[in-house]
Amino acid sequence: MVTSNATPNSWDVIIVPFPYSERLAEKRRPALVVSGDKLHQDGFVWIVMITGAGKPPRNGDLIIGDLASTGLPGASMVRTSKLATVEPDRILRRTGNLASGERANVSKAIQDFLAAG
Repeated sequence: MVTSNATPNSWDVIIVPFPYSERLAEKRRPALVVSGDKLHQDGFVWIVMITGAGKPPRNGDLIIGDLASTGLPGASMVRTSKLATVEPDRILRRTGNLASGERANVSKAIQDFLAAG
């Protein structure tokens, strides 16, 4: 879990048991924290899946260009269509963060999925 009850920061890359959308199960995998302090104060964290870059692409997938800052071992992409809510104590560890130059693209991709009006 996150050290000493620390709340994750926005844009942290974390390892977490990520819930499957198609069945009642979860898999330990990397994810990106996309929520901010206001939600974290309520005891929730929004995360989006990070998966291998070799997977068939889906709407909203974004290749991570600056892999070094994430702490991930291989080519990866943010799968913004896979959003989940978890409690901070479910986070196993932090591996790094998403480079500042890539954050706006993730935000836009998530916004594109939100219902408007």
